[in-house]
Amino acid sequence: MKILVFAEQRDHKLKKTAYEVVQAARTVADQLKGEVVALVIGDAVQSFAGELGAFGAKRVLTVEDPRLLQYSTTAYAKIVADIALKENASAVFLSATAMGKDCAPRIAVRLDAGLASDCTSLKVEGEEIIATRPVYAGKALTDVKVVSSVKVFSLRPNVFTAGTGNDSAASVEEANVQLSEEDFGCRVVEVAQSKGRLDVAEADIIVTGGRGLKAPENFNIIEELAGVLGGAVGASRAVVDAGWRPHDEQVGQTGKTVSPSLYIAIAVSGAIQHLAGMSSSKYIVAINKDKDAPIFQVADYGIVGDAFEIVPALTSEVKKLLGK
Repeated sequence: MKILVFAEQRDHKLKKTAYEVVQAARTVADQLKGEVVALVIGDAVQSFAGELGAFGAKRVLTVEDPRLLQYSTTAYAKIVADIALKENASAVFLSATAMGKDCAPRIAVRLDAGLASDCTSLKVEGEEIIATRPVYAGKALTDVKVVSSVKVFSLRPNVFTAGTGNDSAASVEEANVQLSEEDFGCRVVEVAQSKGRLDVAEADIIVTGGRGLKAPENFNIIEELAGVLGGAVGASRAVVDAGWRPHDEQVGQTGKTVSPSLYIAIAVSGAIQHLAGMSSSKYIVAINKDKDAPIFQVADYGIVGDAFEIVPALTSEVKKLLGK
């Protein structure tokens, strides 16, 4: 079996999820006595693409074009599908990031392939890959087997550990895919990023605030705790809808799905749509004055009380422990 991995990069740097997906593919390929080939798309990406060899890629293919500097759902899907066909790949792996969720269905259609999306676990039974993925807004997990000849899997970020890599090297080859202007029917024309803020989708620690904080200026206690912990700031949908925080911080079914090692939910009631986006976190801490808030049903640790008293005290204690 040959597994093609679409490894994301941004600003000429591989994303953390790229290493995770390559490592996951290597684990599966080892059990199937298969090969892992990675694909990096963009402009001037050859200089760093070889880093994927340390995480299990035997070969790394690159497709470079100045027009690919910004993401194009149509062009990227065409490239991945074309390379999969040329390489005679049996499976395509990619990360279930915003880009991956957008691109994976298009890739699957082009390959006439079945798609298992947002997978949280992979195992091999015989010659088949069995994927575990959440259903019913994260309330249950189901094992699925893709029966098409080519299979597409998108993997939830932060669930599959990349490790530190090794000294293995991969050959880097430039692949040739013919692109016309018609292939760029949809493209990103501008990316606006907040400087100095971690992306909640990739952060290992997330501190999320909810509507119980009462006003946008009260998010300073969330930001301070997140800063001390070296984590990202998250927000519930109600907060984002109210205009208190930007949409890229929203965690939940209509925001970002996260799986950090530590998730702290402050003044978040825990509606099912929110739980769908964070219930796979390793450890969940909930702080809420309502003892019956749904968030406590999924929390590993819970504190019932006023966030405006608890969070500053917690931040102070963390600073002492960390010597800050």
